[in-house]
Amino acid sequence: MLGAIAGAPLRYFVQGRVQDLAPPAFPYGTLVVNITGCLLIGLLLTLAEEREMLGRESRLLLVTGFLGGYTTFSTFGWETYALLRDNEVLQASGNVILSVAGGIFGVWAGSMIARLP
Repeated sequence: MLGAIAGAPLRYFVQGRVQDLAPPAFPYGTLVVNITGCLLIGLLLTLAEEREMLGRESRLLLVTGFLGGYTTFSTFGWETYALLRDNEVLQASGNVILSVAGGIFGVWAGSMIARLP
C-alpha cells in the first residue's frame, strides 16, 4: 500500500504534465506512464530474479505497490474506447500498437539496463 501512495500521485503528475505539453487528440500522458512503468518493471524484476537484489517485501513495495499505482491499464482501455467511440479508428489503433509494442520494448530495455555491469 505504501508503494501505491507514491506511485499514484506520480502517475497523476507525469500523465498530466505530458498531456499538457502534447497535442490533445492523443493520450500521450497515459502512453508515457505505461511505457516508463514497463521499463521500471523490467529493470526491477531482472534485478530481483537475476541478481537477487530485491527481497519479497521490496518486490511487493516497488512492483505491486509503486508500479501498480503508477501504471494504468484501465485508463489505456478507456482512452482507446473513447477514440473508437469518436470514430478515431486510426488513432485508437495507433494507441494499441504503440502501447503494446512500447510496453514490451520498455520491459526489454529495463531488463538490459539491469544487466549492465
